[in-house]
Amino acid sequence: MNTQTAAVPAVATGRKPGSSPVALNLPIEGMTCASCVARVEKALARVPGVEKVSVNLATESAAVTGAALDPAALAAAVSKAGYATPTRSVDLKIEGMTCASCVSRVEKALRKLPFVLDASVNLAGESARVSVLGGNEADVDAALVGAVAKAGYGARRVDTAAGGEAAEEGGAAEWRRAAPVLIGGLLSLPLVVPMVGDLFGRHWMLPAWAQFLLATPVQFLLGARFYKAGWHALRAGTGNMDLLVAIGTSAGWGLSTWLWLTAEPGTMPHLYYEASAVVITLVLLGKWLEARARRRTTAAIRALQALRPDVARLLREGAEVEVPLAQVAAGDRLVVRPGERIPVDGELAEGHTQVDESMLTGEPLPVSRSVGDRLTGGSINGDGRIVMLATAVGTETVLARIIRMVEDAQAAKAPIQRIVDRVSAVFVPVVIVIAALTLAGWLLAGKGVEPALIAAVSVLVIACPCALGLATPAAIMAGTGVAARHGVLIKDAQALEIAHRVDTVAFDKTGTLTVGKPRLLAFEAADGAPAEAALALAAGLQSGSEHPLARAVVEAARERGLAIGAADDVQAVPGKGVTGRVGGRRLSIGSRRWLEEQGADPASLGERADALQREGASVSWLIEHAEGAGAAAGTHGGTQGRASVLALLAFGDAPKEGAAQAIALLRARGVRTVMISGDNRGAAEAVARALGLDEVVADVLPADKAGHVRRLQQGGHTVAMVGDGVNDAPALAAADVGIAMGNGTDVAMHTAGLTLMRGDPRLVPAALEISDRTYAKIRQNLFWAFFYNAVGIPLAAVGLLSPVVAGAAMAMSSVSVMTNALLLSRWRPR
Repeated sequence: MNTQTAAVPAVATGRKPGSSPVALNLPIEGMTCASCVARVEKALARVPGVEKVSVNLATESAAVTGAALDPAALAAAVSKAGYATPTRSVDLKIEGMTCASCVSRVEKALRKLPFVLDASVNLAGESARVSVLGGNEADVDAALVGAVAKAGYGARRVDTAAGGEAAEEGGAAEWRRAAPVLIGGLLSLPLVVPMVGDLFGRHWMLPAWAQFLLATPVQFLLGARFYKAGWHALRAGTGNMDLLVAIGTSAGWGLSTWLWLTAEPGTMPHLYYEASAVVITLVLLGKWLEARARRRTTAAIRALQALRPDVARLLREGAEVEVPLAQVAAGDRLVVRPGERIPVDGELAEGHTQVDESMLTGEPLPVSRSVGDRLTGGSINGDGRIVMLATAVGTETVLARIIRMVEDAQAAKAPIQRIVDRVSAVFVPVVIVIAALTLAGWLLAGKGVEPALIAAVSVLVIACPCALGLATPAAIMAGTGVAARHGVLIKDAQALEIAHRVDTVAFDKTGTLTVGKPRLLAFEAADGAPAEAALALAAGLQSGSEHPLARAVVEAARERGLAIGAADDVQAVPGKGVTGRVGGRRLSIGSRRWLEEQGADPASLGERADALQREGASVSWLIEHAEGAGAAAGTHGGTQGRASVLALLAFGDAPKEGAAQAIALLRARGVRTVMISGDNRGAAEAVARALGLDEVVADVLPADKAGHVRRLQQGGHTVAMVGDGVNDAPALAAADVGIAMGNGTDVAMHTAGLTLMRGDPRLVPAALEISDRTYAKIRQNLFWAFFYNAVGIPLAAVGLLSPVVAGAAMAMSSVSVMTNALLLSRWRPR
């Protein structure tokens, strides 16, 4: 078996069927021997389009040659064979895009590269997120930038780890952006004033040569961007807004010049220089206003990036040393003075303070922090000098993950955008055909060249693919930005789009609707068993666990001054409890179901347990196994007569503040509320009654929660699942929309489509509300974008709109879409 490969380029371009073969260097992870090499080669050779494969074990890569390589299919084949192809995301800043057609062209250019798995371009954010196979980073980045440049646009890599790109601000920058508009206005004004004078019987028309001198710089200097972008579009075999403007205004300028040069000496022909100049000026004005609005849609990202301080105070040998934030490493001790931002995530090592986390969580009140408490980078230290131990830096901090999540959501495309993309792909060619038919129709009707050409120009100028391209991403960027400011992180656009259809919300109980810090309300020993000794055994068994119920048992034992022994051979049994050995005795703590499986008799404690459950308590049992029963017996049952009950443990957990209000807000929306809990029915129903939930599903094993979510979906409902723990992750994934509490586990937050940055249940209806508002803005924007073109193009074709009016309408259509999206920034959760 050949395990060596000739040197191949790290990247290669072009993968059209029938084209000359190209080579792709595919990184492979997980290979350990020659058998692995053979298996990967066979898997890749079976992929359609592959002509030759050579796998190199030493470099952990595969050289694949073929005329039509599909990297996604290659990666899937490697994965199916049991190995992995490392991938990464590359963020690019794209310059020069003007409409939805530009988006389509950039995406096609990037997807032609054989190492690109997917590319998503955002017109409103002027950005692209490209998923690529791992490889030489410099070569890949250069190829991506080159592909975009070949398509006629500018591109540069954005380093998200360093905080992305700061927006250019300040008066000088604003002047540079506005200068073309102001110059165009000054040159066009003398052309427009005589038209206004005609309305009042004043004849101020400039001579033809003066009109020519004023209009030509506007046409070919200020309008050069339209010619350049239009030419690139033509070379790529497509069209865009720039091409429409370039053709339309050139026709008006050319007609005017021809009429001037062919006019009889001493006569003043009717010229259209003002139409071409004003159209270009208005389009430039529209683009400037659009850019201003676009910068506002990214304000949330910039505000989050601004939370990072530039420097940190490192504690070295007792002295404070200022270092750049990038030089801070996990394990460093840092000093934070009052009023300063906490530079990275960590733990409080010395001091006590109040921390303002409002920019991260939306919680307006400062929170108290003492030694051992966590600190989040970006929050503001209050009134005390503190020393902290850095635990997460760079891209691993909470703030970096929040920024990344918001960027991901803003870069993603909503499913509805696919319809817009299909329309945009044919929009410009269709408009050019309509303009040609308009010209031909007027000429066939005998109306003359001038009115025919003016009507065709109006059709070209009024058609606007920009509004179509901006309608969805502008609303998504504004919606995700304002949601992030109020503590709702939206992971992807699909979750945002689906959330507005949610009619059923399923909640986990502990930690989601309740505080998640249960207390031991009652501990009652069986007849003949000393209570304090039994509690000490229970605390010993639970002493190594971080489960909230375990902490409650240990805390109760400590409050009573009991000696807590160490446990050996401890095993957790999912959905049932824990088993182990304390002081040589085999013990278990678990549910009533587990007690019955082990054949233990609760005797007189059974009635007491029923009464406590009716009052809303969660009941567990301390069980002792006879020698020989072992942990396995406790796990699998079949120990009838060999286990005895030592004690009953009853726990109580108070509902969260705001939980009842959250349920009331959901019911006011017409949303059905369900609680899916592993707790006993009595405790679950007590919480449900207190909060006003519609349905309770109790005694559910963690593995079965996802099944109950699917049962709700089978009834034709769109279901959101709200949870905070590892055991909620399958249910969050199974739901139409997963919502994770920010006080929960990383597993839950990675699985969910939405994350609530603070554990306030009232953010659940808030998340659904911002989804409603955002989707409503998308629908409004798309309606007006389609309606505008559907009405404006026919009116222009029949001669009811002049080029100037058409240009103004086209410029304002994009601005109106952006402005409508920005209205979302006014949203506040109830």
